[in-house]
Amino acid sequence: MKDKKIGVIRGGKSAEREISLKTGKAILDALNRQGYTTVDIDPANDLHKSLYQEDIDIAFIALHGRFGEDGTIQGLLELEGIPYTGSGVLSSALAMDKVMSKRIFNNLNIDTPKFAVLKADKIEGKFEEIEKNLIDNLGLPIVVKPALEGSSLGLSIVKNKDELIGAIKEALKYDQELLVEEFIPGKEITIGLLGNKSPQVLPIIEIRPKEGVYDFKSKYTKGMTDFIIPAELPDEVYKKAESLALKAYQALKCRGMGRVDLRINSAEEAYVLEVNTIPGMTETSLLPQAAEVVGIDFDQLVVKILEYSLENKN
Repeated sequence: MKDKKIGVIRGGKSAEREISLKTGKAILDALNRQGYTTVDIDPANDLHKSLYQEDIDIAFIALHGRFGEDGTIQGLLELEGIPYTGSGVLSSALAMDKVMSKRIFNNLNIDTPKFAVLKADKIEGKFEEIEKNLIDNLGLPIVVKPALEGSSLGLSIVKNKDELIGAIKEALKYDQELLVEEFIPGKEITIGLLGNKSPQVLPIIEIRPKEGVYDFKSKYTKGMTDFIIPAELPDEVYKKAESLALKAYQALKCRGMGRVDLRINSAEEAYVLEVNTIPGMTETSLLPQAAEVVGIDFDQLVVKILEYSLENKN
């Protein structure tokens, strides 16, 4: 493996560019410490030219959001015949599209919050009608977020009727299709997975933001969120959450790595929110924290993810 040239693809054009740069830098450093030959590639520039000039053997995708986590760059690498880390084209696209993934979850009886879909071209002039329908069907509080965005960008938790229109307008800054779902009060947890056909389920992390909402600021600012590993859950609930996370990961045919976000309500019922196919690898990221608990340090984690990219995809 160390005779191969690894291209770490980071940065890109999405709203999560800065986080991707940090993730990619951490991965580059880890691979260099392990003696790999690496090259730093930013697809915000001429990606085709970079791939041709650098002649890489494997791509380590460290992108987040659009044009990196949504199947687009995976498709390009498939055409170029370059192995890459993480999930394939279809899996990446489905996981990135929160509406499509939730429809799959419903079809496979994977518990997920009730939801509605809003499209920008059908909203104008119908705010009162939309407002009433959403509150009647989903109640309050409700969560409003872009269908195709990550890192909680554009996400709002609407607690009263007066906040709803503002939340919709904020989410529309990031996407023309919105997911609106019932808010599940209770514990927020996340579960990392590593591997392809028989993935390893990592310890559950409970997320306790100090300011109420686990938003972009809480995710990427040290000290703003407490992480409990393993999560403090009854054994039966813990196992149910693990099972749901694995089922969601496999339902979307994810590979290599992933992180499934869930909520646990007061009745100790678990609900899948979404699947992240390229989890963050920064100093505040959750997948490395969970891996470390089972004895996988950061450098080992990066190498494992790299090795999974060369396993048979069939």
